[in-house]
Amino acid sequence: MAFEKSILCIGAGYVGGPTMAMIAHQCPQYKVLVVDINPQRIAQWNSGRLPIYEPGLEEIVRGVRDKNLFFSTDIEKGIRECDIIFVSVNTPTKTFGAGAGMAADLQYWERTARQIREHAKSDKIIVEKSTLPVKTALAMERILTSTNNGVQFEVLSNPEFLAEGTAIQDLRDPDRVLIGSRETERGRKAREELVQIYATWVPEERIITSNIWSSELSKLVGNAFLAQRISSINSITPLCEKTGADIAEVARAVGLDSRVGAKFLNASVGFGGSCFQKDILNLVYLCRHYNLEEVANYWEAVVRINDYQKERFILNMLSTMFNTLAGKRICLFGFAFKANTGDTRESPAIFISKRLAEEKAELIITDPQALDNARFDLQELEGIHYEDDSYEAASGCDAIAVMTEWDIYKELDYERIYRSMTKPAFIFDGRNILDHKGLFEIGFNVLPIGKPPLTHF
Repeated sequence: MAFEKSILCIGAGYVGGPTMAMIAHQCPQYKVLVVDINPQRIAQWNSGRLPIYEPGLEEIVRGVRDKNLFFSTDIEKGIRECDIIFVSVNTPTKTFGAGAGMAADLQYWERTARQIREHAKSDKIIVEKSTLPVKTALAMERILTSTNNGVQFEVLSNPEFLAEGTAIQDLRDPDRVLIGSRETERGRKAREELVQIYATWVPEERIITSNIWSSELSKLVGNAFLAQRISSINSITPLCEKTGADIAEVARAVGLDSRVGAKFLNASVGFGGSCFQKDILNLVYLCRHYNLEEVANYWEAVVRINDYQKERFILNMLSTMFNTLAGKRICLFGFAFKANTGDTRESPAIFISKRLAEEKAELIITDPQALDNARFDLQELEGIHYEDDSYEAASGCDAIAVMTEWDIYKELDYERIYRSMTKPAFIFDGRNILDHKGLFEIGFNVLPIGKPPLTHF
């Protein structure tokens, strides 16, 4: 079959894989190639067990793989043959040098830009899909045009706004698609090519075009605003616990105000994931670069509240369980940073597990999708037990701590679990998803987030 156009995505991770699968699914006239330097990851994309879990993803990949969606490790060939190149490589927070702990680490991104420059033999449209600092497109342009090889590049910004666990639905029916370009004739023409791809299935009124710097900044600010809402509601949870208020009732009353809205007002042990903390710290670093200290301090406080919430959870466990966790068996229900994903990046469960280990607790972890990642994240800790079955995991434990809002944890037989546990038995609901009154009546001591505790002593 002859394809109208060839699209390349460099990076086969949580963004690149699902996004390209959806484009291939919606645009059978395009050939879509996803490449990655990790041969094991590519092998998984070509197998029956994909490297990431996302509801609905497997069905879409199975329907288009080897038809117009292909996965390969041959990055150079893809660069030579494709017309549009999405760059979706990892941009983690720097752990070294200037900006360590805040700035984005752009080494993988720069390596990719140089690779494109070296192997491109015809004009290309380059699409930034990774979350990048503002003005990264300018650096990309400088790298791509640093040799006079006759090839012309247009750089676009097309940030992703996916939520893990709902990524396929977010791609199929997005709130908006944002495409930024240089406001030149060539820039606008390149932007229109990308608009036409998305317009195959996205209503045109939801496709927003802007200058390239607005597009880059919108991604950082969007995630910062969402994280700020979580930290804002979480900052009220200790006050609710002190006063006897119920955080769910407070959030409902506040969220019904149409000026505020109800989304992202669920109190919890804290936010995680690959974007929120990284993007806020990136924003903080950017503000400090421009000497906007007050703005930087404001956004940094959003991260500090998140850290405080996780530490407060541990201290609450410690004080409730008679000021010692040493030798006690603690079961974590969930390890992924949210439900419907196996992703554990920045998951509160990582921090909680390490702090429990410091307190000499014996830790048992269960999760329907994230146990392999949990083993990797906690590889330096000894004596951690991993269990697929929730009932087996809880058996003989002193306490259960709910870390992830998986639906399966709402549906378990807690009378059976209570009988199998050491008494007194505790449940610390870090996601406020369980029936607290029902658990208390069974015999549990129940400690929610931002609600009065229900204890038998």
